[in-house]
Amino acid sequence: MRKSSSLAALVLGLFAAAAAAQTPPAAQPPAQPPKPAAPNPASPNAPYKPDFEIPKTEGSGASKADQPAAGAETYVIGPQDSLSIIVADEAELTGKFRVDSDGTISMPYIGRVPVAGLSLADAQDKITALLKKDYLKNPQVRLEVDQFKARSVLVTGEVRTPGKVPLLGTTMSLLEALALAGSPTQNASSEVLVMHPPKAGQPAPEPISVNRKDLELGRVGRDLVLQDGDIVNVPIAKRFFVSGFVKNPGSFVLDPGTTVGQAIVLAGGLTDRGSDRRLTVVRIVNGKTVEVPVKMEDPVLPNDEIKVKPRFF
Repeated sequence: MRKSSSLAALVLGLFAAAAAAQTPPAAQPPAQPPKPAAPNPASPNAPYKPDFEIPKTEGSGASKADQPAAGAETYVIGPQDSLSIIVADEAELTGKFRVDSDGTISMPYIGRVPVAGLSLADAQDKITALLKKDYLKNPQVRLEVDQFKARSVLVTGEVRTPGKVPLLGTTMSLLEALALAGSPTQNASSEVLVMHPPKAGQPAPEPISVNRKDLELGRVGRDLVLQDGDIVNVPIAKRFFVSGFVKNPGSFVLDPGTTVGQAIVLAGGLTDRGSDRRLTVVRIVNGKTVEVPVKMEDPVLPNDEIKVKPRFF
């Protein structure tokens, strides 16, 4: 009996020891909550968050807002322009404002403000000063042009909708102006003339001639930028005629530099009976209609009629 009692006591002691060994891990959960609290991700950032936000609104961010959009420093505001004005933390003062015909805009608090004739930077500084004078302690103003209405290009001639084309930005490409004017008609010349307005006290510059086909293919015109007051003219096409023994006699648009040989190719080439010799052209010389002999390499002039005669068998 003593042996069994001792064995039972020993077993109970082992269970008690095991239970005692498990007690510390059970007691650890109360100690764990403080652990996550210490490495809280918001905690280390807390000291830096105000430092980052303050310069953004009062320092570097403010200096950014004080500058107009890049590339528009030289633009001068005019009537019918639509201005986008943003005043930080002031929803009532933020919005789009149209420049009236008298050159002013109307804003809450400060009333009518003359802005026509000012650059974007000067208008921005003026609005900032007026708001700072009586209403806001440190106004942060951002001014941009939302729509350019004061500047336009006049497109005339053989286009589908001739007239003034408003500049969508400070400048416009020639291809954009032609597209906005409805593209050239079938009677349009392949030549496009661009005329810049003369500067004060200077003679009018010579028109710039651009080949429309080369322009559409991107070969020319990339460096030609249209500005306010420019005139784009698409003249009616100069034509020539081919008659006689060609496959498709008729009238054709004259491209600069076209030769007699190229003109015959445009007319479908010679027929079986056509000859490339004894070619003549009927043209007006000194007010008189004359028929003169030409060669395949001779240039074609406007209103020429190329006559292709039959060959001798």
